[in-house]
Amino acid sequence: MSLVAIARRLPEDLQLPMLEFAEALEEDLRAKLAVRREDFEALQAAVRELAEAQRRTEQRLEELAEAQRRTEQRLEALAEAQRRTEERLEALAEAQRRTEERLDHLEAVVARLAEAQLRTEETLNKLIQRVDRIEVKLGGLVGDNLERKYRERAFAFLGQVLRPVHSVPLQDLLPQLEARLTEAEVDELLPLDVLLRGQVRHLPSRPEIWLAMEVSAVVDQSDVERAVNRARLLNKAGLRAMPAAAGEEFTEGARLLAIRQRVLLLQDGHRYNWSEALEQLFTAGEG
Repeated sequence: MSLVAIARRLPEDLQLPMLEFAEALEEDLRAKLAVRREDFEALQAAVRELAEAQRRTEQRLEELAEAQRRTEQRLEALAEAQRRTEERLEALAEAQRRTEERLDHLEAVVARLAEAQLRTEETLNKLIQRVDRIEVKLGGLVGDNLERKYRERAFAFLGQVLRPVHSVPLQDLLPQLEARLTEAEVDELLPLDVLLRGQVRHLPSRPEIWLAMEVSAVVDQSDVERAVNRARLLNKAGLRAMPAAAGEEFTEGARLLAIRQRVLLLQDGHRYNWSEALEQLFTAGEG
């Protein structure tokens, strides 16, 4: 039923006020409803904005979740790489430990070898010293035996060039030596190994000569030098003396010096430099 119909049923004096009231009420309702519609539209706009913001937030959350997932994957990969690295380090540490054990073992072995080498060298040095002493003693024995041979068997070695020939003890000549030589020179002559006296067979007058002989198992330069010096002293004492050296072997230096000094060498029954030494002896005597 409309407001007009309702107003007609009222008394006439109330109809107009009722209509006015109805119009006023309608306007008021319209005004209120218009405000509410604007608020609703604003609310809808706000909701749409919130929905869009929520959508964007969810997208960002999804992106963050994806980034988080990738980060976790990377962390897992790093953790796996770290685990493999630690395993490799443990393997290297174990290998290093085994290497150090081997090195310790090798060092111990080397130390034992060095100690054994030291003992071997000490033993070898002792043996060398013993051999050297034996060689010295043997050389002395050989030299003594050679001296005895040349004294006792002078004719066997020199009979082809000297006749007669025999050994003379140096002390038999001591008065003559002391009369012409100084005490120091006599002392220098005393260690002479062998002194021989004989007449030269192949010279017309068969002159008498003396051999100042140094004897050694191995004749070296010092032996030749001593023979030369002692022959010189005998010549000074008035004896025609020839330097001579005898032995089983001669060093190269001894041979060269004997050639230069014209010294008689005797080895295994063989004579070397005899003619040169004899010429030197008589040439010096004539001078």
